[in-house]
Amino acid sequence: MKKLLMIFILFSAAAYPQKKDPEEILNKVKAKFESVNDYVVDVNVKVDVEFLKVPPSNATIYFKQPDKVHIESDKFAMLPKEGLNFSPLSFLKKKYTPIFEGEENYKGAETYVIKIIPIGNDGDIVLSTFWIDKKEYIIRKVESATKIAGTFTIEMDYPGIENKYHLPSQMVFSFDVSKSNLPASINDGMNPDDPPQKDKKGKKGVFKTAGKVTINYSNYKVNKGIDDSIFEEKKKK
Repeated sequence: MKKLLMIFILFSAAAYPQKKDPEEILNKVKAKFESVNDYVVDVNVKVDVEFLKVPPSNATIYFKQPDKVHIESDKFAMLPKEGLNFSPLSFLKKKYTPIFEGEENYKGAETYVIKIIPIGNDGDIVLSTFWIDKKEYIIRKVESATKIAGTFTIEMDYPGIENKYHLPSQMVFSFDVSKSNLPASINDGMNPDDPPQKDKKGKKGVFKTAGKVTINYSNYKVNKGIDDSIFEEKKKK
């Protein structure tokens, strides 16, 4: 009887494979990113929003683990809060509940799909979905729903720097934007003679549309060492 029960259990396990452990997958993503102690990279930013004319801008990003960032830019660029320096740790540093959703082919790459539900109400993001490369354990895509700014999507391409560091060569941010969410410097620069637009519900006087920011990264210098004074100067400003 015991032998029959064991055979049944083994057969059931083979016929219905267990779901992947989402925490184990996310830990591998964290470990991959944590292998990068610091980097400097040049970026070119292009903003595509229907009612804005923002010229392309260039910047240099300095990053040092765990979360030090300094950005030198020649001009203003409108970006989502997650900004120029995307880090998977920024999504995963607080408590969350991970849910394994399945597997999916994303732009030719086999990925794990994992939903992240933050625990607590202190953040703006209420739900994120990650598409994680099954082979390299890098994030290919993130889609997040927020309390205030709607939904935004981040899509990433990777060049395979030095065959061991997987930092993006391009990120594309897609998001909803309204005039009320823009900084005053941009609102003041808009044409006052432009006719009022309608939002998705038809409400007049509200500028609302989809926006996209394309960020191209080049000239990475990885794990070369960055003096902390660069980040201290940023804090004084």
